[in-house]
Amino acid sequence: MTVVGPFGLSVRDQALEADVQAGMAAVEEGLLEATKSEVPFITEAAQHLVRAGGKRFRPLLVMLAAQFGDPYAPGVVPSAVVVELTHLATLYHDDVMDEAAVRRGVESANTRWGNSVAVLTGDFLFARASHTLADLGPEAVRVQAEAFERLVTGQILETAGPSDGRDPVEHYLDVLGGKTGSLVAVACRFGAMMAGCEDTVVDVLTQYGERLGVAFQLADDVLDIASDGHESGKTPGTDLREGIPTLPVLRLRERADRLGLAEDIALCELLDSDLTDDDRLAEAISSLRDHPALDQARRDTVRYAEDARAALAPLPECDAKVALLEMCDAVVHRAG
Repeated sequence: MTVVGPFGLSVRDQALEADVQAGMAAVEEGLLEATKSEVPFITEAAQHLVRAGGKRFRPLLVMLAAQFGDPYAPGVVPSAVVVELTHLATLYHDDVMDEAAVRRGVESANTRWGNSVAVLTGDFLFARASHTLADLGPEAVRVQAEAFERLVTGQILETAGPSDGRDPVEHYLDVLGGKTGSLVAVACRFGAMMAGCEDTVVDVLTQYGERLGVAFQLADDVLDIASDGHESGKTPGTDLREGIPTLPVLRLRERADRLGLAEDIALCELLDSDLTDDDRLAEAISSLRDHPALDQARRDTVRYAEDARAALAPLPECDAKVALLEMCDAVVHRAG
């Protein structure tokens, strides 16, 4: 049994292990090749996050989804490169929007080179992803375009906030479906599509990816409060400091509105204060770690992970399916 991919995912079948390892190695080569430029500075900036590592969660899903067809099909690895390049590009842009100082345990691009370079580097990565995508055919271009539209729409909706009368938690879960679920769904879709799977199998894996993607982001929400920063690769409380309404905070505000408890209201007021102050931020993190809202967010994460697990039911029993089921458990474990 060999451990590969994010969260220490174990692959028990030797043939599957070999396929996944070979595929992921090819993706790494593809990422480095796709981020090269004739301008050395652009190469340095574009490879900044590639070389920082990361879980390669999305490429791994491409490889596993491809196992339900022909995993050696020529479009499998390039499609995984496209998905990861797109994801990396969004990280450069996110860090500018969030004014993040750390990403994947290293200095963020915007901190190192400034916002303009970070934004333009993200644009460069989008362009390189599009270049690779063009060779995969018009259907792949359409799928990626629709997902990218959803991703951007989710980001805009997060920035705009819920409309009057809209439940904030419901709004936020819709945002995550666009921001995160859409691209994880495309990873599974591309793997199955490029491997020549039947439409029914492609649809099942796409639904799985969408739900797993939301669960993955909800686990990140929990980690922003509950972790010491090593697992998430970000400074704990980054989202709190930037006023980003993650699920634990939304569950806290929901509880404060419903029960009107003094301690909940006081914690909401603390979160609304200036959290650029390190002592206030530390107090907010400590209080949320002990609050029932964090446990509720964990339960929400488990629910989405279980939905992802249930989506796989129509697929035949095989080692790849076992690995995808294990991904659901791994997401839940991260939030535990």
